[in-house]
Amino acid sequence: MARIRVLVVDDSVVIRRLLTDSLRADPAIEVVGIAANGQLAQAKIAQLAPDLVTMDIEMPVMNGIEAVRALRAAGHRMPVIMFSTLTERGAAATLDALAAGATDYVTKPSNVGSLTEALARVAAELLPRIKALVPHARPGGTSPGGRSAPRARGAAPRPAGPVAITRPRPARRNVRAVVLGSSTGGPEALSRVLRGLTEPLPVPMVVVQHMPPVFTKQLAARLDRLGPSTVVEATGEEVLRPGTVYIAPGDLHLELAKGPAGIRTRTTTDPPVNFCRPSVDVMFRSAVAVFGGDLLAVVLTGMGSDGRTGCEGLVRAGGSVIVQDEQSSVVWGMPGSVATAGLAHQILPLDEIASATARAVAAGRAA
Repeated sequence: MARIRVLVVDDSVVIRRLLTDSLRADPAIEVVGIAANGQLAQAKIAQLAPDLVTMDIEMPVMNGIEAVRALRAAGHRMPVIMFSTLTERGAAATLDALAAGATDYVTKPSNVGSLTEALARVAAELLPRIKALVPHARPGGTSPGGRSAPRARGAAPRPAGPVAITRPRPARRNVRAVVLGSSTGGPEALSRVLRGLTEPLPVPMVVVQHMPPVFTKQLAARLDRLGPSTVVEATGEEVLRPGTVYIAPGDLHLELAKGPAGIRTRTTTDPPVNFCRPSVDVMFRSAVAVFGGDLLAVVLTGMGSDGRTGCEGLVRAGGSVIVQDEQSSVVWGMPGSVATAGLAHQILPLDEIASATARAVAAGRAA
């Protein structure tokens, strides 16, 4: 079985060594080259045709954002994972890189006691992403420059054929909130969904995007500028308001609870669920506890299966589920796990999800 061919791009000799040592320790991965800046990376990509690129952001000559933009303009479609710092500046630059066409990101280890610990931390973050974004079995391989790399499938089981919508639509009922979960590829998918709304929804939307602290605040601020909805990072004290989108804060679970003034947000530091905090399942379960089946759930691109268990409870309560289809997903793990479990009422391309969400909310309110 062919190994995954990776190009490492970083101006720091120490970081390049850290990354290459972490990657070479895995027999499924081959580091085919290194580059010290984005300009050198362009030539290496043309020469080596890697399956995936890890890219630093801050580099001389050509930085990571410029390099990603140039790669996409040249038609290269291989996944690019940005290597970012866990700071406000790093978060802003990472979101710029994702908007330019980067696929995902990992944060550089900080405050680690030894090189061994740093290696372990990098491997834990980076290796699962590489293996999800570049499946081991690559029918036909990749063309030069990685132009034909297939979509990744994440943790979702590979169906024998096209996934059919096996669950009939539930009876129309009042939709009092939209709950949404996303992960790998989620920031750009969320951008397109919120831009696709022509007016604010007449109900609140609550979102869990797998992201660390600082990043979620930056994400909320960017999404707030894109469409008609008001987007905020949840603090754990808000009463839900129509037309507002609440983003779960990094490293905290976001739950919904009944309060004297209405349904409010609540944050906790309970242990991770599905290796995630915030967790989609945690938020979905709490939403069902307060709204019953008066919910529409949306599951977008992402690794793993976070959200599947929450969708089970939501469907049992009478709610509806829309998932992003495989073709438009960066990783069809989270939406695929819901679809293959027979829990999706609609499986749609990304660019149809905003209008389908608005229609579902309007139909429920009319009913």
